[in-house]
Amino acid sequence: MAKKQQKKSYKHKYLAGSLILGMMSASIISSSVSAAENIDMYSGHPRMFVLTDMGNEPDDQMSMVRLLTYSNEIDLEGLVATTSTWQRSKRETGTIKGIISAYDEVRPNLMKHAANWPTKSYLESLVTNGQPGYGMADVGKGKSSPGSQALIAAVDKADERPVWVTVWGGANTLAQALYDVKATRSAEQLKQFEAKLRVYSISDQDDAGPWIRKEFPNVSYIVKPSSPDGGEYASATWTGIAGDEYYKNGAGADFSKVANEWLDVNIRSKGPLGKHYLKYAFIMEGDTPAYLGLTDNGLNSFRSPSWGGWGGRYIYRQPYGESRSIWTQGGDWFPRVTSADTVVGADGKEYTSDQATIWRWRDQFQNDFAARMDWTIKSFDDANHHPVLSVNGNEGKEVIYINAKPGDSISLDASASHDPDKNALTYSWFHYKEAGYSGEVGKPGLADITVLSADQSKTTVKVNKTCRDVWLPDAKAPCDEGGEAHVILAVTDNGQPALTSYRRVVIKVKN
Repeated sequence: MAKKQQKKSYKHKYLAGSLILGMMSASIISSSVSAAENIDMYSGHPRMFVLTDMGNEPDDQMSMVRLLTYSNEIDLEGLVATTSTWQRSKRETGTIKGIISAYDEVRPNLMKHAANWPTKSYLESLVTNGQPGYGMADVGKGKSSPGSQALIAAVDKADERPVWVTVWGGANTLAQALYDVKATRSAEQLKQFEAKLRVYSISDQDDAGPWIRKEFPNVSYIVKPSSPDGGEYASATWTGIAGDEYYKNGAGADFSKVANEWLDVNIRSKGPLGKHYLKYAFIMEGDTPAYLGLTDNGLNSFRSPSWGGWGGRYIYRQPYGESRSIWTQGGDWFPRVTSADTVVGADGKEYTSDQATIWRWRDQFQNDFAARMDWTIKSFDDANHHPVLSVNGNEGKEVIYINAKPGDSISLDASASHDPDKNALTYSWFHYKEAGYSGEVGKPGLADITVLSADQSKTTVKVNKTCRDVWLPDAKAPCDEGGEAHVILAVTDNGQPALTSYRRVVIKVKN
């Protein structure tokens, strides 16, 4: 499965820094790179496998509707109906197929706006059932399900890209797949299988997640560990999608675009697919954060959970009660960074929370969804489309890497960006101060930079220090291997709804 990593890069010089553009082949985690340091630098769209307790409540159905409007830029490999603590014996494939049928009705119109939309027959081939029973009681010898077998087949494909397993319900179908691989393969083959998995679980909705994390240490796992009963949901990052009113945890967020009133006008009223977008029982689309960061918006947050994006931001640490480190929440304040983001809220004040790592992007990702729903019913001329970004002559969505040292000034020019609908563009460059911090001291630290002319098409980044100050004035900055700073370019058009495209610039600073 693992092939020799090849690197493809293009080098140009801008002032004191060297600008490196381009992407590498898939970087499956190796023994020489810790899970926290690993950056998935593959080309192509992310691969995604869905485990959903569809039918438990409306949010899974809502998340599936949105997912299909992004199916041209996420390579779907499985749509598996599962159980969960909320639905211990039913596995509902019929609702998934019904949404796919509605998607098929609008697919001809979607093709007017973008390419690569999967066919109905392909999507239906992905739909199957996972474990028939609840949790680990239904995992073991001779208990493989069509869903667990499909997951093994997806990971086994001759494709270097990892497989994102997004767990919207219980995780016992994933547990069964791992159980079967461990029982039938060598230790090295099992390790290779584990290394291709990227799991994003919406809390723990059965008892399989903790078992997986204990028994399969090479599986990259994003989760806020929890009891299956929902008693800890309110503290989870994923609730930043829309949990403000129900969980009372969204101080600073603007709720208007996740309220039923906005969804009625912008999503539910739009054609056959919109009719499948139900009114929420608790919150809107609680499962969507598991895949929202996989969308091709230019943030590239799927390359590392530490980077942050529409699906939130996480750090790598060992929570209490867990046998190992995972991608999760929490952290130590000494580096002045935890899993929480500090964001200016709707009232102009600063707020710091894990939920803010998602709601900070809410206006943009909701407008994006509304525009894609327009694509299902409107002509190209009557709909809005994303700005196309160019930075220093490089057009596209790839990450830009710049090597620099303290005292450098880095010029970034996005003036060649353009809009396919001829809309006017506004620019915002900002230092995503928390991004890139994995939680491991010194691997790497976070650099101190200043972004000038942040609202212009051209900006200058001043590199101040290899590593920013820590909380205690006499403490050593955690920067043994240099510092890193992430600059985000957000370009927004004035179409209806306004759409934003991004570009991420990663500045690596060494003395």
